[in-house]
Amino acid sequence: MKHLIKYINTNVLYKVAHLNSATIITRIIAGILTSKAIAIFIGVEGMALIGNLRNFLSATQSISILGFYKGVVKTISKFKNDSVNLSKTLSTAYYLCFFSTILVAFLCYYNAQDINNFLFSTYYDFTYVIKIMSFALPFYALNMLSFSIMNGFSNYKMLLIINIIGQILGLLVTLLLIYQNHIDGALIAAVLTPSLMFLITLVGIINRRNLMTYIKIDHISFNILKSFGPYAAMALVSAIALPLISIGIRNYLIAEIGIKEAGYWEAMNRISSYYLMFITSIITLYIVPKFGKIHTKKEFKKEILAFYKSVMPKFGLGLILLYFLRSFIVPIIFSEAFKPTQDLFLWQLIGDFVKVLALVISYQFLAKKMFTHFIIIELFLVITLYFSSIYLIDIYGVEGAVIGHFLTYIMYYGIVLLIFGTSLFGSNPKTIENP
Repeated sequence: MKHLIKYINTNVLYKVAHLNSATIITRIIAGILTSKAIAIFIGVEGMALIGNLRNFLSATQSISILGFYKGVVKTISKFKNDSVNLSKTLSTAYYLCFFSTILVAFLCYYNAQDINNFLFSTYYDFTYVIKIMSFALPFYALNMLSFSIMNGFSNYKMLLIINIIGQILGLLVTLLLIYQNHIDGALIAAVLTPSLMFLITLVGIINRRNLMTYIKIDHISFNILKSFGPYAAMALVSAIALPLISIGIRNYLIAEIGIKEAGYWEAMNRISSYYLMFITSIITLYIVPKFGKIHTKKEFKKEILAFYKSVMPKFGLGLILLYFLRSFIVPIIFSEAFKPTQDLFLWQLIGDFVKVLALVISYQFLAKKMFTHFIIIELFLVITLYFSSIYLIDIYGVEGAVIGHFLTYIMYYGIVLLIFGTSLFGSNPKTIENP
């Protein structure tokens, strides 16, 4: 535990954690204020519809940039002092993302009615929102490409500042649109605000105008594309499958139980996302860099146990506190109309606790480039989540969705423990071997 605290204080918190904490706090406050505005001006039904659009937008954005973000960051970090390979990296990422984004935008625009029916059913017509999204997608792609470039050059401070300013701008635009246009405004804000951040990002990359000279169509490299491949595959599986499964579960709730129940479930998911931001940021700042430097099973076991002993008890205590304060939290974040959301806390909180237990270990998939394992486990996760939720919804109603969440992550955790069992419970040879 002392080792963990010392490392965080000297190597992580000192450098970026203050700004990172400010970014997370800004995102949480923005999310809570947006949720409050939706609850007041739109209501429970609107929460469900917005949830479907947000999930679809998340999947579409990932497809538009081909899941290249982490691959670009890693490759630029590796070649930032090598002008030839840097040019190949930037050219490959830029042109492939450009063509894929334009293709996805065209598909969304010309299939807007079918997408509307899938997300909102034939009872609602928000086709124009899908068309607005198709025009906004290229700006989102440019923003994410710019982010990956700054991240690759280790410009963390600028990234965090841009994120904070972008969150504040997005919040103001969202609140204004919800106030003026209610559900229409909320849907328009959901598809526009991620792209508006590009206006802020431009300021961050203006002093790197010389990078444009590196982007040349004849510098597209198949070898660079191959290096992107594993990261892209992992990103696309995670970023597409889970949002689409969430839409499927929400649509099933709407069809079989009611749109209000789907709204309660979406409200619970929002609360979950707020506190998970904190714990995932700790994992990203501490666990991921450490795992990359670990070469023995003894070290791996030591780091996992240190995290479990130092962070998880505090996280668990926080979840217990949330559970007993749920009758106060729900009206504060939403409104009295969302009171039934309180019945969903128990299984969601337990499921999230188990999820974090598994998440810490599963980052070893990334650190050791166990891409195939990662993809197979992720596919198992989303398939199990969908079918268990549907089955349990038929028995327990909307509560079945959160029970399915809990059972899915219990099984996921069991599989992760099985894969890394020898590293955690067996003997400690000199090096870690991929299963």
